[in-house]
Amino acid sequence: MQFTMITRLAAAAALAATTLFAPAAHAQGAQRYVAVSPALPSDTPGKIEVLEFFAYTCPHCATMQPMVEQWAKTAPPDVALKQVPIAFNASMKPLQQLYYTLQALNRADLHPKVFAAMHVERKRLFDKKTMGDWAAEQGVDRAKFDAVFDSFSVQTQVQRADQLAEAYHIDGTPAFGVGGRYLTSPALAGNSYEGALQEVDQLIKMAREQ
Repeated sequence: MQFTMITRLAAAAALAATTLFAPAAHAQGAQRYVAVSPALPSDTPGKIEVLEFFAYTCPHCATMQPMVEQWAKTAPPDVALKQVPIAFNASMKPLQQLYYTLQALNRADLHPKVFAAMHVERKRLFDKKTMGDWAAEQGVDRAKFDAVFDSFSVQTQVQRADQLAEAYHIDGTPAFGVGGRYLTSPALAGNSYEGALQEVDQLIKMAREQ
């Protein structure tokens, strides 16, 4: 029964996260972004924030991950990339906790490996135990992982991620918020991963002029 329940929840999570963000009702004509109104404040003072809304279950996010990583290496100095894990249902919350736990343990290097584990190796990382087992295989101290996973700090960051997703009206991944004023995605940018990042660059310029 336990395995069946986890399987159903995991399947539902994967299905929910595979849709590219396509707010056609809000986009006008060939516009490759959606304006966010009212504008949202930045969590990084003095910087133009680029928020990457992603889900580990999302194959599009897995494809874009190395592209985003490469983009970040050449981002202007006044730009800060912030990755925001999304949960479309309660079964996806542990995946949010996984991201913030790895960040807290200074193992950001495992972020792309989570995508590889789920989409290439087909590992079922859907609950704390399986995530902890996997992290331990990567050299993470299991006791520290378990403690941080349920910590107040991680829970607070998950709540903030949920707030940002709601504020930006995120209903699919990947999507990119820019400067608290604009939102784009591969779907809006001509169904193109490269096009989405090119649009992010254009929106950064627009955000500077505000």
